[in-house]
Amino acid sequence: MAYVDGFVIPVPKDKLEAYKKMSRECGAVWRELGALEFRETVADDAPPGKLTSFPQSVMLEEGEVVVFSWIVYESRARRDEINGKVMKDARVAAFMDPLNMPFDAKRMIYGGFEMMIDL
Repeated sequence: MAYVDGFVIPVPKDKLEAYKKMSRECGAVWRELGALEFRETVADDAPPGKLTSFPQSVMLEEGEVVVFSWIVYESRARRDEINGKVMKDARVAAFMDPLNMPFDAKRMIYGGFEMMIDL
């Protein structure tokens, strides 16, 4: 069964195009190195909640939008192998510098998930 890395990220609206550029370039590397899927979505119906919500999870600030993303791999072992290669890839290295990130990485939520149901 597949393995998924998931992300919830606050992105300033005025940096969304820069984020898309980064994502396209990094996504191409992930796919080239073996990821099965690389998906990025931007919230258009994710209202703040009373107790929990996507906006609250990243402490969304005025002028920001929530991005929900995931990468699918064959297995956790393949994910670990692919991510190790991605993090050493020169095409991705520049984007890993916090000064070059078009979002606040300290408020990014991420984790790895074992696929439970795949229909």
